[in-house]
Amino acid sequence: MGMRTAFKDALASRDEIAADEERDEASRQSGCCAIGSLPDRRRAQVSGVVRSVTLRPREGVPAFAAELFDGTGSLDLVWLGRRRIAGIEPGSRLRVEGLVSTSGGRPTVFNPRYELRSRHAE
Repeated sequence: MGMRTAFKDALASRDEIAADEERDEASRQSGCCAIGSLPDRRRAQVSGVVRSVTLRPREGVPAFAAELFDGTGSLDLVWLGRRRIAGIEPGSRLRVEGLVSTSGGRPTVFNPRYELRSRHAE
């Protein structure tokens, strides 16, 4: 480790360290793209950690939403017609696949395929 890297690591905030860890973890997942570079209107596969979950009714229909973070950016996941999904909660690790669109100015995947997963080291 060089002097510059050691100095950078010593000054890094807790959020920066967490983002670096997530970026490293997501990069180990073969076939996954970085959330920060997702193209609009294309199918993609991403991996990350759930930061938050909410129930957001859309036009009278229940919608369960989660924010997925991989260290490069965040992606909104929305399951229409669902109020809850067992196992998807803050801190859960997911690998998801679906069509990326922009909703409210944020990258979003509606009704994604998902796989719950554990940390690489666990």
